[in-house]
Amino acid sequence: MAEDRDPIETQEWLEALDEVVRHSGAERAGYLIRELGRHALENHVRLPSSIVTPFVNTIPPVEEKRMPGDLFMERRIRSLVRWNAMAMVMRANDNDEGLGGHISSFSSSATLYDVGFNYFFRGPGNGHPGDLVFYQGHSAPGMYARSFLEGRLDEDQLDNFRREVDGNGLSSYPHPWLMPDYWQFPTVSMGLGPIQAIYQAHVMKYQQSRGLVDHGDRNVWCFMGDGECDEPESLGAIALAGRERMGHLNFVINCNLQRLDGPVRGNGKIIQELEGVFRGAGWNVIKVIWGRKWDPLLQKDKTGLLRQRMDEVCDGELQNYKYNGGAYTREHFFGKYPELLELVKDLSDEDIMYLNRGGHDPYKVYAAYAEAVAEKERPTVILAMTVKGYGTGEAGEANNETHSLKKLDIDSLKAFRDRFAIPLSDEELADVPYYRPEPDSPEMRYMRQRREELGGFIPTRRSEMQLLKTPPREVFAKQFESSGKREISTTMTFVRLLSGLAKDKEIGERIVPIVPDEARTFGMEGMFRQLGIYSSVGQRYTPHDADQIMFYKEDKEGQILEEGINEAGAFSAWLAAATSYSTSNYSMVPFYIFYSMFGFQRIGDLAWAAGDCQARGFLIGATSGRTTLNGEGLQHQDGHSHLLASTIPNCVSYDPAYAYELAVIIQDGLRRMFELGENKFYYITTMNENYIQPALPEGAEEGIIRGMYLLRRGEADHPLRVQLMGAGTILREVEAAAEILESDYGVVADVWSLTSVNELQREGKAALRWNMLHPEEEPKTPYVTRLLQDADGPFIAATDYMKSYTDQIREFVPGRFTVLGTDGFGRSDTRSRLRDFFEVSREFVVLAALKALADEGSIDAARVSAAMADLGISPDKVDPLTV
Repeated sequence: MAEDRDPIETQEWLEALDEVVRHSGAERAGYLIRELGRHALENHVRLPSSIVTPFVNTIPPVEEKRMPGDLFMERRIRSLVRWNAMAMVMRANDNDEGLGGHISSFSSSATLYDVGFNYFFRGPGNGHPGDLVFYQGHSAPGMYARSFLEGRLDEDQLDNFRREVDGNGLSSYPHPWLMPDYWQFPTVSMGLGPIQAIYQAHVMKYQQSRGLVDHGDRNVWCFMGDGECDEPESLGAIALAGRERMGHLNFVINCNLQRLDGPVRGNGKIIQELEGVFRGAGWNVIKVIWGRKWDPLLQKDKTGLLRQRMDEVCDGELQNYKYNGGAYTREHFFGKYPELLELVKDLSDEDIMYLNRGGHDPYKVYAAYAEAVAEKERPTVILAMTVKGYGTGEAGEANNETHSLKKLDIDSLKAFRDRFAIPLSDEELADVPYYRPEPDSPEMRYMRQRREELGGFIPTRRSEMQLLKTPPREVFAKQFESSGKREISTTMTFVRLLSGLAKDKEIGERIVPIVPDEARTFGMEGMFRQLGIYSSVGQRYTPHDADQIMFYKEDKEGQILEEGINEAGAFSAWLAAATSYSTSNYSMVPFYIFYSMFGFQRIGDLAWAAGDCQARGFLIGATSGRTTLNGEGLQHQDGHSHLLASTIPNCVSYDPAYAYELAVIIQDGLRRMFELGENKFYYITTMNENYIQPALPEGAEEGIIRGMYLLRRGEADHPLRVQLMGAGTILREVEAAAEILESDYGVVADVWSLTSVNELQREGKAALRWNMLHPEEEPKTPYVTRLLQDADGPFIAATDYMKSYTDQIREFVPGRFTVLGTDGFGRSDTRSRLRDFFEVSREFVVLAALKALADEGSIDAARVSAAMADLGISPDKVDPLTV
C-alpha cells in the first residue's frame, strides 16, 4: 500500500463520507463513490482492478437480522448431529476392512447446514415445491445423522454406512441411483455440484418464462468447499448466473481454508480471492468471517489495527492459530502490534482460542442466509470461514491430515463428548454408540416442528414421474419413407424429426432442444424462427438478418437452449431438464445435440452423473465417426464415443445408418423413458454425410431396437457366402463391398445392420449370466447367436469406431469373426482416403471377406493376393495405429 503523503486530507475525505452516510444513508454514499470512480476514469486515474472489501464480515452487527429460534435447543440438536455423524464413520471403520468415510468436512460445516435446516430449506409440502439443495458430498454423514434423529433412518442403516450390497445400506456420498427416495443430486465428484446448481436455476427460470412450471419463490442452494473452487466446473459458469440475474440461486462456500493435503491458499486469502471473482461476475457476495465473539474487539478497535491485521494475515497462519492454540495466537496474531496485545489483555489463552469463526456462529450464518433469500435480482454467494475438523481437538482440528480422519482416540472422544455435552459415560464411549433422545423429548419435538413448518423432511427425492404419451407413427412417417433421389444426412433427418416432435400436441411444449453454439453446423437454424432461442430478457436488438426467413431470434419464451461454446454447461442444462420429472414434477424431453467427439470425452464425469441421477432424455452425437467428419482432423473425429457410452449402465446407445433406423430408435426411446418410465437415457450418433435414405424394410423394427437386423439377403444356396455387418456410414461401405464380392469374386454376401453393438453385448452377457446361475434350466441363447446360427460363411464387421467396440460381441458370433475399425488418431482428408487409411473402406471389407474364406479353406490364398492387387491394397501399407 502506498504511503499516505497527506493524512489530514485523507481524514477530511473520510469524514465527509461519514457525514453523507449519517445524513443521506449508505445508498447515497455508494452512488457518490461510483460517480467518483467514473469521474476518476475520465481523468485517467487508475483504479484497482477489482473491488475486494476488507477481511471482515459483510453485514455489520447492527444490520444483522436476528435469529428467532431457541439457540440453546438448536445447539443441542447440532451437537447430537455432530456426534452421530462421527459415530457412524468410526463404527464403519472399527474393523480391518477400512470402509472409509469423512468426519472433518461436516464438522466444519455443521452450523451452515443446521441453520438452513431450521429456517431456510423448504421441503415439498405445505403447497410449496420445495427448495433444491446440492449437498457437499463429503458432508453426507451429517445428513444421515440428522435423518437418524428425525426418525427417518435407524441404527441398522447407520451401521450399514458404505455397506450397500445386501441392501439397507447408506451410500458413501449423495447417490440418487443407490438412494432414489433420498438424494436428488450426485455432487461428490468435485465441481459438478456448482455447475449443476447454476444450470438447475437456469432451467427453472426457462420453465418459468415459458409458463411451464410456476416455481414461485423456490430457491436453489449449493454447498461446496473452498478447495473445490479450483475445479474449472465450480467457477466456470458463474458469469451465466450473474448475467441471467438468478436471484433464486445461493452458493454457500465452506471456507475452512484447507483442501485434502493442506491449505487452499496458504500464502494468500481464498475468501478475498473468491470475493473478487464472484463480484466481477455480478454476484451478491456476503462474507461471514468472524463470529460474534470478535464483535466487542472490533468495536473497541479505535486505531483500525485489528482490521489491518485481519487483512495482513495469510490463510496458512490462520490455520496455524487454530492448530497451535490461544497462546500461539496471542503471540503471533495479536503480538505484531502492542496496541492489539493491549486489546486482548483481559482475555485468557482459552478465551482467545475460542474467538469463533463466522461459519460456526449461528447468528452470523442466519443473518447471511436471511439477506441471501431477500436478494431477488442477483445470485448470492456466502463465503463462510470455518475450521476443518472443528470439535475433533488435537486429533484433527486444523490439521493438514484432517481430511483423512476416520477415528478419534479415547481422549479425543471424551473431549468431543464433553465439548458438545453428549450424555454418555466413559464406559459407553468404547463402543462409540449412537445417541437419540426419546421421541417426545424437547429436542425431537423442536426438530420436527421446524421441519413441519418448512414443508417436511429433506433430503428427499421424488422418484415417480408424469408419464407421457408416445407420439404416434404419423409423426415419424416421413423418416420411414424413402428420400427418393434426394441425398440427406442423418443429422439433417434428426433436425426434421425434432422439428416435427416440437409441433406434437401431446409433448411438443416439453421438447427442449439444446445446443452448444453449433446449431448452424447441425442445420438447425430453421428452428430459430419456429421455436426461438431462450433469453431471460428477450431480444433487445434487431438482428442483422431480421429480413431473412431464418433470422436469429431470441425470445423470453424461446424453446431452444443455446448455451454458447460450453459443452459442460450445455450438458448441465440437459441434465436439469432430464431430471425435471423428479425435481419439479414436470417431465421434459431434452435433446442435446453436439459434436460426438466433444460428448462423453469432454464431459464424461457429468454423463456418469446423469446415470446416477436417473436422467431421461436424448444425447445426439452429431457429425460422428472417425472418417465422416473428414475435414476437421484429430480432435474432432470420434472413433470411441460408443465405447465410452458403454461404461454407463443405464445409457442406451445406437449408431443408426439410415433415417428410418433413427426414427424407430427415437420413437422407442420416447416410449421406454417417458411412457413406461424406465430409468434410461439415450445416446444416438448421427452423421453429416449425405446419401439417399431408403424406406423402412417390413418387419425391421424389432431388430433395429435390439441392435441388429438382416438388411440384405444374398442369393440362396450359393457355395461361397459371407456375412457382412456394418453400422453408421460404414454400413454403406459394407453394402458396396457386398456388390463387389458378388460381381467380381463370385461370393454372395448377406448384409446385417448393427444399430447397437452395446445393446447386443449387454443382452448377450445377461443371457450367459442367467445360464451360469441356472445350470439345470434350459439355457438362453444370446440374440446375436440366434440371428446368425443358421448363417453360412465367415462373419466380417466394419464400423467407424475402434475395433474393440465391435469385438464386444465376438463370443456370441457362431463362427470366424473379423472386425474392422478405426483405431488410431483421426486426421483430415477426404472420406474415401480416410476409410482407406483406417482400413474400413469397401475394398478392405472385400479383402477381409476373401481372407476369411481362405482361412476356412473355401478359396486359395492366391486369390486373396490377386484381389489385393485388384483393390489397390499394398501388403506394406502403414498401420494407422502407429502413425
